[in-house]
Order: sequence, then structure tokens, then C-alpha cells
Amino acid sequence: MQPSRSFIPGNRYLALLVASVSFVSFLPVSVQAQRAGDLDGSGAPPSSDLDNVEVLSPRITGGLFSIPAGKRLMTEAEGAYDSQNFDLAANKLQDARQIMNQLSNFYSTLTSSFLGVDRRVSESHRKKALETAQLRDKSTYQLALVYRAQNKPEKAIPLLIEIIRSQNPSRDLGKKSYQQLVELGFSDIPYPRTPGAKTSTSPETSSETPEQPK
Repeated sequence: MQPSRSFIPGNRYLALLVASVSFVSFLPVSVQAQRAGDLDGSGAPPSSDLDNVEVLSPRITGGLFSIPAGKRLMTEAEGAYDSQNFDLAANKLQDARQIMNQLSNFYSTLTSSFLGVDRRVSESHRKKALETAQLRDKSTYQLALVYRAQNKPEKAIPLLIEIIRSQNPSRDLGKKSYQQLVELGFSDIPYPRTPGAKTSTSPETSSETPEQPK
């Protein structure tokens, strides 16, 4: 039986293979990189600046990804809290907290990206990163108060500790968060301590709106 005509004789196949390899080696580096999956054609690995940015929740839609939208959610949460609709208040604060956290991460990335390139752009985004971080911590504090009202200290305590780590214990919101830990019995030493102060602390009204750190 005669061999199939679809097969290429050995010598001719080898010549074609060598020619193909030679052609690829003469391609620009950018083209070779794209064939390897590097879409920007730079040959460099993708930037890792956004590796720690959380993925947007699919339920955050309708133009909510902005500072005014996050503030509006916080205001709506206060109204729900006053009406003792704690579940609704918690949901709105969770969304506000997530939005502000993501915005802060994005603004921080832009701040770093424009360092040494355009000072005004970098400074503008630095201020927005700080503002959104403060609003994130404020919404986190309010969410902890909602969990306290729901008698869920196991959810409130981690949030309060998160605020203290972010704000610093000596700042206003950090002090308030630590006070909440003392009232919950998680911490037993009041802070700040003053000479002659009693070891027990008077409960703070849960409906108090946290102040933005100065």
C-alpha cells in the first residue's frame, strides 16, 4: 500500500521546522510576548498594584460606586437604625463600608502611580484616599453599634478592633471603639486613663453617630 500523500517527507519536514523557528526568533519581542499571553506586549509581568483590591460585589449596582453614594447609604442606615430596623441598617452599612474600602484602595493606587509624575494629581487622590478610609472606618463603627443593638458581640468586636488598628487608639474614633470593647467586657482596662478615674465606665449611647477623626 502506498503511503498517504498527506505526510511530508522527513527532509522537507525538517526544513520547514527550522524555517518556522527562525521566523519566530526574528519577530519583535513585543509580538512574541503577546503570543505568550502578555496583552500589553511589554514582555514584563503584569503590575501587582491592584492585587489586594477587593472585587466589587455584584449587588452594588446603579451608580453606587462613589463617595456621595456611600454617604447616602450611611444616612439611610441611620434612619433605619432609629426605626429599629437593624437588619436594613446592617445591610446598608455593609455596602457603604465595602464601597468606601474599595474607593480608598483605588485612590491609593492612583496616588502611588502619579508620584513623581504629576504632584497635583497624586495629592488630589491622596486626599480622597484619606477621606474614603475615614468614611470606611466611620461606617464600620456604626455597623458595630448595630451588631451591639442586635446582641451580636461576636460580630461587633472584630470590627471595633479593626477600627483601632486603622485609626490608632489615641484618635477620637479609636478611643470610642476601645470604649465599646470595655463596655462589652472584652477589655478590662479603660483608655485613656486619668488620675482618680473610676475603673468602671458609663455606657455610651449606642445611637450616637461616630465623629470623623481629626
